[in-house]
Amino acid sequence: MSKVMNFKTVPLRELVLKGIAAQTGQQKPVVLVVDDERVIADTLAAILRQSGFAALAAYEGRSALEIALANSPELLLTDVAMPGMNGIDLAIAVRKAIPECRVLLFSGQATTAGLLADAHEAGHDFTTLQKPLHPKELLVRISETLEVTAARKESVCV
Repeated sequence: MSKVMNFKTVPLRELVLKGIAAQTGQQKPVVLVVDDERVIADTLAAILRQSGFAALAAYEGRSALEIALANSPELLLTDVAMPGMNGIDLAIAVRKAIPECRVLLFSGQATTAGLLADAHEAGHDFTTLQKPLHPKELLVRISETLEVTAARKESVCV
């Protein structure tokens, strides 16, 4: 006897709204967005998903590092000032584990200048964007950053 199984059909639009997309053969760049203000991380991740990226959100440094190690993002977009592990320490840890990962930092606090100077003296150069981030400017900066990475990969492969 054969058993009849019924499966619920889910419209593709629902999957896209949830950030789950059908495989099209072309892999979306993975961007990990980190901010201790959940609304900022979630909003930026949603903007990136709507713009063709596979965006993941995290709300603090340690969990972001775990997510990065499990998902190997092409880009880490992180706030600098966060409790616990700050964005610079996170960026250094991610770059150590995933050297090809690009990093964009963002901050709304002038007090992060000292942290950035310390990182620079230690040999770490990161691009920093100022809050508030305008979505169009953010998308341009992300695209520019990822284009540099793609160009490097092409020159290595040729």
